[in-house]
Amino acid sequence: MVPYIELRNINKRFSDVNANDHVDLSVNMGEIHALLGENGAGKSTLMNILYGLDYKDEGEIFVQGQFSDIRTPSDAIALGIGMIHQDFMLIPPFTVTENVVVGLDEEGSSPLLDLDKAARSIKALSEQHGLDVDPHARVEHLSVGEEQRVEILKLLFRNAKLLILDEPTAVLTPQEAEGLFEVLRSLADNDHTIIFITHKLHEVMNISDRVTVMRDGKAIDTLKTESTNPRELAMKMVGREVVFHIDKNLRKSGECVLQIENLHVDDDTGYHKVQGVSLDVHSGEILGLAGVDGNGQSELAQALMNLRPIKEGNIIVNDVDVTNISSSLHRSAGMAYVPADRRKVGSVSELSVALNTILGNINHYTTAGNLIIQDLQVREHAEELVERFDVRPRNLTLDAGKLSGGNLQKVVLGREIMHEPSLLIVEQPSRGLDVGATEYVRRQLLTERDRGTAIFLISAELEEILALSDRIAIIYEGEIMGVINSDEAVVEAIGLMMGGTRLEDLPGYR
Repeated sequence: MVPYIELRNINKRFSDVNANDHVDLSVNMGEIHALLGENGAGKSTLMNILYGLDYKDEGEIFVQGQFSDIRTPSDAIALGIGMIHQDFMLIPPFTVTENVVVGLDEEGSSPLLDLDKAARSIKALSEQHGLDVDPHARVEHLSVGEEQRVEILKLLFRNAKLLILDEPTAVLTPQEAEGLFEVLRSLADNDHTIIFITHKLHEVMNISDRVTVMRDGKAIDTLKTESTNPRELAMKMVGREVVFHIDKNLRKSGECVLQIENLHVDDDTGYHKVQGVSLDVHSGEILGLAGVDGNGQSELAQALMNLRPIKEGNIIVNDVDVTNISSSLHRSAGMAYVPADRRKVGSVSELSVALNTILGNINHYTTAGNLIIQDLQVREHAEELVERFDVRPRNLTLDAGKLSGGNLQKVVLGREIMHEPSLLIVEQPSRGLDVGATEYVRRQLLTERDRGTAIFLISAELEEILALSDRIAIIYEGEIMGVINSDEAVVEAIGLMMGGTRLEDLPGYR
């Protein structure tokens, strides 16, 4: 059987990085093919080449056995290839129909386009494939899951037969993700071909027919999903055995360390992103904050560290009001922070690894009015950190920006932990890390929790929240929908709360 899509010997370099290293990929008609790998493995680059967003340096592309020189997205669309990116490309004030037809050539660009006829076609496609969307609804009134369906409809309306989805569940609740999987299965059953880019092993096992594993720009292997398992896939992803289950000791929580009282915070546009949040975190526990990205989590974390103004409310740490204290005083108040963006916020790429280990505490390593850095003390501190947290390579003079994501995260996390804080605020600790680095970071957080540190964990990965947290708070549009103990947590219930249902409105939780 001739593959529907075949990529042969694809090579692509960006400066000194070989993003795709002579990759072969074959995808059959009507299958759901997972492209699995961690950030930086080369998955998105390979698909950008197939969709015409990047042009290969070497190699060939065949569509249904025919050589195809795809140079632009228009070339790809003409061949029936469509791609849905993580960031949706929709115009909020427009209706679903207007978003679907916008940008169409020829008939679609005419002012005489029959929108009613287009709406009827969109309605028929929606019903055929289980995409429950009102063609006349305005996109600004849709949920994230509904917006994703509009993106799929855009491709189907353009007669796409191959759909590429890049990390499509990153912005979905568990229920929305399962709804997406049902749609993809329906499309595959109707002779559409799906390439599903992901780094989540459970999604591969749940949805795909075959899986290609990528690592360091190379295609390591292609397997039938029914013939493999998460352990084997993880080993191929990182090149070594990975421990999935991390045992967690029973919680021994103590005094309240952090109290958040009726906090209100706006984003940069003045939109209310945090609305009346009240939470508490105790010593020796991890409170996880679950929610779809963009529901106020980042603004909340920034407000706690006085990186964003607070409109109303109070922050109490160890019985001291720290609502408006300078960021430079947080360490003396017992607070530490691991931001979501380790490269732009958590570190200074141009500084050495050694100097990055003392950021936020430089005055303890300087003399002469903070003008002269005590190199010996800095080096001793940095050596202890890289040894204790297994940072590789162990080159203290290396620019921090040249470290891998996992090793840079170890530097940032280690720097905060070595100050022995009473409160550790951690945002997205494993985002973009391979499964091995993820395992290491999670163990460190549990070790800190067992040491007695109060940890406020903010993560968009529900699996991470469930694995680490003692209690789980769920946030939706800046409001807390409820707080539950992790041993009572039900994924379906958390998913409903992530979508806006309050805890008291859930059956069995009243």
